[in-house]
Amino acid sequence: MEQTLEIIGTLVGLLYLWLEYRASIYLWIAGIIMPAIYIFVYYNAGLYADFGINIYYLGAAIYGWMMWKYGAFLRRTILKKKIPDMENQQQELPITCMPSRYLLPLIAVFAVTLAGIAWVLINFTDSNVPWLDSFTTALSIVGMWMLARKYVEQWWAWIGVDAVSTGLYIYKGLDFTAALYGLYTIIAIFGYFKWKKLMKKEADL
Repeated sequence: MEQTLEIIGTLVGLLYLWLEYRASIYLWIAGIIMPAIYIFVYYNAGLYADFGINIYYLGAAIYGWMMWKYGAFLRRTILKKKIPDMENQQQELPITCMPSRYLLPLIAVFAVTLAGIAWVLINFTDSNVPWLDSFTTALSIVGMWMLARKYVEQWWAWIGVDAVSTGLYIYKGLDFTAALYGLYTIIAIFGYFKWKKLMKKEADL
């Protein structure tokens, strides 16, 4: 049963990856289904931090959908950002570069989350990979927030997560998931350049 769920999760993950590469808002639908599956897979494999992060992913997927769908509209109304020809502006959030003011806070969030999760895993679970599990979880939290805000730099976070996860899942015997994350690592590199082109195209419209 666990292997069946892993295969289904892998297939949904491939769909998610393709939609993310294309910057399609429908990636968030796959983003709800995939963590619901992997909650069971990771718990049974003893990857408790990854189990917990998938609960976070469920909530983040809803937030991401709302931000991508209505983010531009909210920026114009709530934040009172004036945009020329407002009536003709699309509501969907555009791809942008992350403001530099967010860099230090995100590094701080990553460091605190990494240390906190590692402490919990070391002291309260039987995890034999607490630091690697904590690393991918903490960086995923940061990357998911960046993805929800549609920042092009989110791809760099996922490159780190996917590369480390590939080795971790090979070690834990999750071969299908390891193959998926190996593919994620490659596609994330291409995804960054794809989003850069899309961002330029949106800016030229």
